[in-house]
Amino acid sequence: MNGKDNIDTIDDAVAAAAFRRLVRHLQQRHDAENIDLMGLAGFCRNCLADWIRDAGYEGDKAAARAVIHGMPFDEWKAKHQSEATPEQIARMEESLKKNGGMH
Repeated sequence: MNGKDNIDTIDDAVAAAAFRRLVRHLQQRHDAENIDLMGLAGFCRNCLADWIRDAGYEGDKAAARAVIHGMPFDEWKAKHQSEATPEQIARMEESLKKNGGMH
């Protein structure tokens, strides 16, 4: 624990259930595009896929993204991702600066 929060005190089963709920929520909310999530919160579905791999998920990047997106990434991208605007990209870049080295 880093002294700033007590997130590590949450039981792993409870944390896993909350994570699964978050992922399912994002799988249903196609209107919340990755670029917008990045601009607001500094992370997106692709980040979650990277994080599960960092945590020990044995699948490759494509498999991890399919788990998080609920379908192969290329399919999700074709169905739900529009071209990012310069404004969205600028907002994402500013947001990422706030991550404090975390991603």
